[in-house]
Amino acid sequence: MAGPLPALLIDAAGRVVARPLAVLARARGGKPMHPTGVAFPGRLERSGLRRTTGIAWLDGSGTDDVVVRMSRGAGLPRRFPDLLGFAVRVAGDPPVDLLLSSAGSGRWSRRVPVLRRDAACPYGSIMAYRSPAGPVWLTASPEGAGVPSDRAGLVAAAPGLQVTLCAAIGDGPWEPFARITLGTPTDPPDPPVHFDAVLHPPPGLRADGPLARFRRPAYAAARRALGEPMADEPGGRDDGG
Repeated sequence: MAGPLPALLIDAAGRVVARPLAVLARARGGKPMHPTGVAFPGRLERSGLRRTTGIAWLDGSGTDDVVVRMSRGAGLPRRFPDLLGFAVRVAGDPPVDLLLSSAGSGRWSRRVPVLRRDAACPYGSIMAYRSPAGPVWLTASPEGAGVPSDRAGLVAAAPGLQVTLCAAIGDGPWEPFARITLGTPTDPPDPPVHFDAVLHPPPGLRADGPLARFRRPAYAAARRALGEPMADEPGGRDDGG
C-alpha cells in the first residue's frame, strides 16, 4: 500500500484527471473512455485454482451468467491500435465487475497496458487486488486470433469466443481458474451497462494500490457528469460506473 504522502498525491492526481473526464463524458453523452463497444451475454465456468489460496472465488467452482463488453479505449478508427477493454459483469447481488485492458503476453508484461488492434489478445487487470494470500492480478486470454476490435468486427467474429481467466498471487505464476464463453451480441449491441471494478470486486478480493485510488475520483466524476448518483448518495444505483 502507498504511504500517507504518496496516497495524497495519487488522490490529487485522480481528482485532476477527473475534471477533463467529466467534460468528455458530457460532450459524448456517455462513457468518457471506451465510448463504444459490444456487449455479449456469456457463461462463466469456474473450475478453481489447482492450489488452495483461501480466496473462495478463486478456489471454488461454479457457473454464472455474465455480460462481457469489448471495446476500444479511445474510440479510434479500426486501422489504428488502441487500448482495448474486456469488461465482465458477473450476475449477483451485489454483482462482480472486472475491468481488464489489452496487455503484454509475458509473466510480467500482462500487468502493462499495450495498444492493440486484434481483440483476441491478452488482457490484464493492471490494478492489483488485496487478499489474505497476498496481492492478486487477473488476466483474460481469448483463444485464437484475428478478431477485429471495431464494433462490426466484434459482432461478426467474437460470438463463441472462449476466454481463459487466470490469476497470479504475489510473484507466483499465472494459473487458470475459469473460462468464459461468449454468446450472441445483445440487442442493442451496446446497452448502458456500467462497470465499477473498485466498487464491485470479486468476493475475498479488494481493489488496492495506486491505480485503485486513482480510479475512484474518475469513476465518480464521469457518473456525476451524466447525472447518475453514486451508490452511496441518496437514490444512487449500485450498478457500477
